[in-house]
Amino acid sequence: MDAFFNLHDGLPREGPGDRESLDWALSRAAIPRDAAILDAGCGPGADIAGLLDHAPEGRVLALDTHAPFIAAVERGFGDDPRVTARCGDMLAATGPFDLIWCAGAIYGPGVEAALSAWAPQMRAGGTIAFSQLIWRVPEPPDAVRRTFAEVPRIGELTDLVAQVERAGWRVQAERVLPDAAWETYYRPLETRVQQKRLGASPELRDAIAATEAEIALWRRHRDSFGYAQIVAAAP
Repeated sequence: MDAFFNLHDGLPREGPGDRESLDWALSRAAIPRDAAILDAGCGPGADIAGLLDHAPEGRVLALDTHAPFIAAVERGFGDDPRVTARCGDMLAATGPFDLIWCAGAIYGPGVEAALSAWAPQMRAGGTIAFSQLIWRVPEPPDAVRRTFAEVPRIGELTDLVAQVERAGWRVQAERVLPDAAWETYYRPLETRVQQKRLGASPELRDAIAATEAEIALWRRHRDSFGYAQIVAAAP
């Protein structure tokens, strides 16, 4: 198994987020009780239960490219007929959807490319809620810029809002994801690091070191970067 996924296997979530952040977004999306929802880049399915709480008569299509994550969703929700888990490209999902939920996964295709691909798959009045990496200051420290050098088109919150609007969507709500959402992700990961350290292979030791550096960077420079949450209405 790849060292990264060895370290992450079985963790509850794969990025910053928590129930409060989901509730904040969906309280502004006003989805119907029977909403058709795409959980794009679903990871192990951390947000599915919350999505269904907001749409108890709805259905969720959970998509991810990593098969073990889809297997985790199937273990957790295999008996729930409202949930379909599928390994595949999240941009290729066929709607119509009332809501697309994308927690931290939109950076792969890019915001404008993803929104352009998804717009034809939305029902009238449909909404997207997503989170994306942003700078919280005009000039982040060099250590932060180096860490995220391969992530395309990082800007400040105003830049992200402009990207959404260029794609034809209308921003309904925006905020910076609170620190608690990062702790919800990092604390179980820190515990896992301690569990895996003893007897780790060279590859796993490298993954552990990279993970510890990532967490330390956030704890030191959290005021200079973060995730924005965006809720936007389809064109």
